[in-house]
Amino acid sequence: MRLGMVAGEASGDLLASLLLGGLQAHWPGLSTVGIGGPRMRALGFEAWWPSDKLAVRGYVEVLRHYREIAGIRRRLAERLLDDRPDGFIGIDAPDFNLGLEATLKAAGLKTIHFVCPSIWAWRGGRARKIVRSADRVLCLFPFEPELLRSHGVAASYVGHPLADAIPIEPPRAAARQSLGLGDDATVIALLPGSRRSEIEYIAPTLLQAAGLLALRRPGLRFVLPVAPGLRAPIEPLLAAPGLPAIQLVDGRSHEALAACDLTLIASGTATLEAALFKRPMVIAYRMHPLSWALMKRMAYQPWVGLPNILCRDFVVPERIQEDCTPQALADAALAQLDDAAGLERLHQRFVDLHHLLRRDTARCATDAIAQTLGA
Repeated sequence: MRLGMVAGEASGDLLASLLLGGLQAHWPGLSTVGIGGPRMRALGFEAWWPSDKLAVRGYVEVLRHYREIAGIRRRLAERLLDDRPDGFIGIDAPDFNLGLEATLKAAGLKTIHFVCPSIWAWRGGRARKIVRSADRVLCLFPFEPELLRSHGVAASYVGHPLADAIPIEPPRAAARQSLGLGDDATVIALLPGSRRSEIEYIAPTLLQAAGLLALRRPGLRFVLPVAPGLRAPIEPLLAAPGLPAIQLVDGRSHEALAACDLTLIASGTATLEAALFKRPMVIAYRMHPLSWALMKRMAYQPWVGLPNILCRDFVVPERIQEDCTPQALADAALAQLDDAAGLERLHQRFVDLHHLLRRDTARCATDAIAQTLGA
């Protein structure tokens, strides 16, 4: 069995690596090629391009890189059609993958899209594009298959692989020992995102919020896991005046989340990881003002962060765009830390969410892929 795959950015690389374990168990000798990151390559994936080539978010940011990204997609389609794998799996990155899948499907390749595009949150018109692009969509959340089927798209709920990978009871003590953090310290994890644009727009605000928190609560410890390739743009930011000591660690975001008491975190897949680690959080996001103006007009619901979307409530605070200021983040963080009853309720909501999403995703997804490919 030979499959083409594309995963964009760090979150897609993580999801794809978790899926690959199930695929390799089902098809010993499986070969996979396309676009992927270090986690996929560690499992034998042959990356024709690295996944960070697709790590761009926001309309203005995409326009800056459009020519390069469009060229990669064109050359990748040509190479896959020459190579003719048994099927293609696009992992998330819908703006890149759906167009690629449409080309491959029209040429007779079976296509699977892993992670339903969030048509329930914004850009519902993409449902028509999904019909043209994917023979089957593998859904992470239980309400998605019915919505897709109403548009004529074959879909399967497979749960979320992170819910399988992250234990119900996080290993707090072991994570703290690994990171050199004391048992009694109050630890704040700073997760500004894995894209360079997020480092530009979000990281300085998170760092300034850490400075305010350190002034108001001396003794706080701060840890910042750095996504691959982003240490260089982050390190100069730590020289800004007024910042506390911040422990940088390469990768190891799961250890940081397991170890922390609260996280200041960029909106995205990492917020779901934080919820599965049962950690309180303040969700932050900033982007180019024009990108935000365009995206805000197309939103269908009041929530931005995945934990709030899945719980259908503001279970954790969101501070987005103009509201994403150091003072607002620090105030929201301290309010959560000081609310013991609220933290207990939040923990139970996240435990319930974890059980809902835990479905042995690798096996469920592999079964659906095998059925789609007829193999």
